Order: sequence, then structure tokens, then C-alpha cells
Amino acid sequence: MKNPENKRDSNVKTPKPYPIIAISVFFVCLFAGLIVYICYYSATNKQELTNNSHNTRQAILLAQNTRGTIYSNDGQVLAETVTDSEGNETRNYPFGDLFAHIVGYASNGRAGIESFANYYLINTSISLSEKVQYDSAGQKYPGDSVYTTLDVELQEIAYNQLSAYNGAVIVSDPKTGEILAMVSKPGFDPNTIEDEWDSLINSDGTELLNRATQGLYPPGSTFKIVTALEYLRENNNEYSDYSFNCTGSYTLGEDTINCYHGESHGSLDFFKSFAKSCNSSFANIGVSLDRDKFASTLDDLMFNSELPLDMAYKQSSATCSNATSTGDMMQLAIGQGATSMTPMHLNMITCAIANGGTLMKPYVVSSVECENGTNVETFNDEQYKTLMTSEEADILTEMMVGVVENGTASRLKGLSYTAAGKTGSAEYKTGSSDSHAWFTGFAPAEDPQICVTIIIEDAGSGGEYAVPLAKRLFDAYLGA
Repeated sequence: MKNPENKRDSNVKTPKPYPIIAISVFFVCLFAGLIVYICYYSATNKQELTNNSHNTRQAILLAQNTRGTIYSNDGQVLAETVTDSEGNETRNYPFGDLFAHIVGYASNGRAGIESFANYYLINTSISLSEKVQYDSAGQKYPGDSVYTTLDVELQEIAYNQLSAYNGAVIVSDPKTGEILAMVSKPGFDPNTIEDEWDSLINSDGTELLNRATQGLYPPGSTFKIVTALEYLRENNNEYSDYSFNCTGSYTLGEDTINCYHGESHGSLDFFKSFAKSCNSSFANIGVSLDRDKFASTLDDLMFNSELPLDMAYKQSSATCSNATSTGDMMQLAIGQGATSMTPMHLNMITCAIANGGTLMKPYVVSSVECENGTNVETFNDEQYKTLMTSEEADILTEMMVGVVENGTASRLKGLSYTAAGKTGSAEYKTGSSDSHAWFTGFAPAEDPQICVTIIIEDAGSGGEYAVPLAKRLFDAYLGA
């Protein structure tokens, strides 16, 4: 008799492996998707991956290639690698501290163009046959060269006219987005940065800070451009009916705003309030504005948000909501209080006005070329965003021309070209009359070709100190 325990129960079914197959297929697909994503990410973010400080490929490339040269818009050398007879490489900056912040440095870390164009500078695009020639000669391959939009003459004027003051100057083309000059003081000499590194990073003078893109300042009366835009949006054609009588100050409840040096401007309309830069009138305008709509306009103008810049920068800050008090609204309307702004951001808003409301993406690298002259990449003009309508831009342009013809930028009046601008004297110490001098504007007003934004720290009046510098830059660029 057979053992019944050894007899297989015919009613017991063998389990199917479907769950295991499903799980296996899922993980295979997940793994395949991960590989595809990594490949795609690597292909579309090769610059970021190469520039990552943890990527050892940089060291490999620099061992094979000599770091490329950086040129101005007319072919002058701004940065180059010099190799001595023993093969030792030194990064040379022929203009010293003139282009310190915008060109940057490539030792003890990187900054400026040396940083965001690093991928091109450490790579080479020469042909295989050319590499054989360099190998035969025992030489490293030449890195690709970067050509910029920077204008040496404008850079020199901005640097020299800023003189001993700290501050920043930005010159750009509003129609293309090209950055023509960018100066920040105090500065440093990139030729000696390795020797001076410890003193620079321990200094309170912030010499390494690019004030043009990373300096946050109270915008003062230049912010009245923003306030004026909001008033235009809320009042349509009724803005021409605005009137105000300035006695040198404006009080509402327990809050008081004073005009610069207590000046009384008398009877004003909307345009004259802007031209004379009347704090009292703009405080009055500020408290009349819809807070939610003003917040929307701040969003439109890229406050508290990212900017389309390749270089390091800080976000400007300006807030408005239903919780904003009357006193804070008065301060916001004149660019004081908690409001802070970078010169580059103000330059971008000014460029948008000059370009009919459309902001072109700012850029400073125009092309990349191989050592043999072959083009590797060209960077073209690119529209970024419409900040305002063309009608709004036209009205703001008219108002900024009024600042020159009848207001605080009169030193630009009566020239061979018509300029448009806005001055500012921004107080930066509570209970003090100390102020930074601002100017932002463009020329010619009817066909803008150059946009200039200036801040001079602790200088006082924008009309007295910043406007003459702008005039020198306008004159040089327009051949006046």
C-alpha cells in the first residue's frame, strides 16, 4: 500500500508567477527610465555638470587644454593664459581691476565670465589632426575663446568717472540685451588675487562683491517709475486729472513723508510730480493705490523673483498686500522703507521701457570660437518677457524725458540728442539725510540705443552726481 502522505493532492494548484513577473517588469522599466533620464540630463546640462566643483573632469580638461582667452567686443584681450618657458601657466588680465567683477577670476574659485563661461574656456574644439600637431610638439591643446559684448571705452569712462566713490555702473543696449559695460567699486586686481585672497575674504569692504548684480540698495526716487506705472494702470486716461499741492511734506495720520531737503514744489500734476521727484506727491499717490493690484505689478516687474541672468545676482525685494500699513505704502511709493533693489534689475526695467515694454534677455557672451577661428557657438538676441504694454512704455518715456527737460536731470538738457531718465537720492540710514545717488535712463529718447544705470554710494543727489556720469557715457556712445 502506498503512503498517502506521498500522494500529491490533485486539488492543489501550482501558484502562477504573475506577481513576480509584474514586479520585475516594473523595476526594469524604472531602471530603464532612470538611465534615459540620466542620459538626457547629462546631454542638456553638460555645462552645469562640467562646472560642478565636485566633477574631476575639470582637472582632466585643464591638464589637457590651456584655458581659453576672453575678448572685448572689438577683439582686445580681457583675460588670457600666459605660459613661461618651463610650462608654468599664469592667468593674465591686461586691464587689471578695470573689468574685475564682470570678467572675474579663475583661481581660488571662479567668478564673472570666468565662471559662467568656464565650460567653453576649458574645452577645445580643434580638429583631430590639429590635436596630433600639438601632441607632436608636446603642447597642450588651446581652449576655445570667448568673445564678449563689453566695450573697453565705455568701461574706462564708467570706471574713471566713478572715481573714488563706491558704487556700480551698468551700460546696455535695450534693443538687444547686450551688456556693454559693468563696473563695481571697490574692486580688486585679478592678477594678484591669489596673493591677496586672505585679506580680500576677511575684508569688510566687500571688494569681491559685484555691486551691479549683487548689491541691494534702497532705490529711492528711481522706484517712482514703478509707482507711476501702477498709477497709470489703475487710472487709465484719468491720470491727466491728477493734482497736488506740495508744501515740502505730506502727513497722513501719524505718518509723515518729507521731500528731499524739505523742498516745497507747489502745485503739481502727475507729470510734474515725476519730473520734480516730489516725495509728498508720490506718497499721496501711493496710499491711493490698490494694494493687490500693486502687488501684481511688482510681480510683472520681477520683484521677489528670479532674473534672466547667467551671472551671480540677488533678488530685489518689494512687497505690497492688504496688510501693508499706510506708512509702509508711503515709503514703498518713494522707494524707501523695506524696498531694496539691485542696479542690474533697475537697468532691466529701464531697458524694457526703452524697448516698448519688452525686455530682452541680458547677455555678455556673444560668441565662442575655436583657436583656428571656427565658430563654436553664437548667442543671439532673445526676448525674455513683456513687462508692460507699448502704451505704458511710451507714457513712461514721455515722463522720463520730462525729468530731463523740466526736472532733476536737467544736466542732460539741450544736447545733440534727447535723453530720458529718472534720478534718485536714496536715504539708507534711519533718521539721517545720508543718501546714495541714482540715475537710470536711455538715449536717444525717440530711438533708444544705450541704457545707463548708475548708483554712487553716499554721494547725495542723483541729479548732481550720477547724471554727469551718465552724460559722459551717452556722449561717448552716441559720438556727441
